[in-house]
Amino acid sequence: MSRKPAIREAEPSLVVSHGCDFFGEDRHPLKDIAALVPYLENTVPYLDQPAVAPLVALLMEPESRMLPNAEAARLAEHLLKVARNRRIKPGVAALARSLADAAGRATAEGESWTWTVERAPAP
Repeated sequence: MSRKPAIREAEPSLVVSHGCDFFGEDRHPLKDIAALVPYLENTVPYLDQPAVAPLVALLMEPESRMLPNAEAARLAEHLLKVARNRRIKPGVAALARSLADAAGRATAEGESWTWTVERAPAP
């Protein structure tokens, strides 16, 4: 009888403010964030690629930062386009929607949207 271990190794993740949990944060594995990039690039028309380039750069190499209110609103708009696309896998759409909702809440509250990258502890 094989069991999946209940305790897993910590993996690098991105913690965003204005999330849905008790502390107002959402935690997403960095590999899932990076996997969102091709969907984002393929969802946006070719002429709009320069507008989405800053978001692609953020998702390719996420780093700890505070995104101003206007930038969070712009990112939420692009992420919602990905989440609403009917050809996107459900898991990817849910991740895009979660990020868009957090960015939208930050914009609605007039606060900056904070990203914190947490790396796995060194052994």
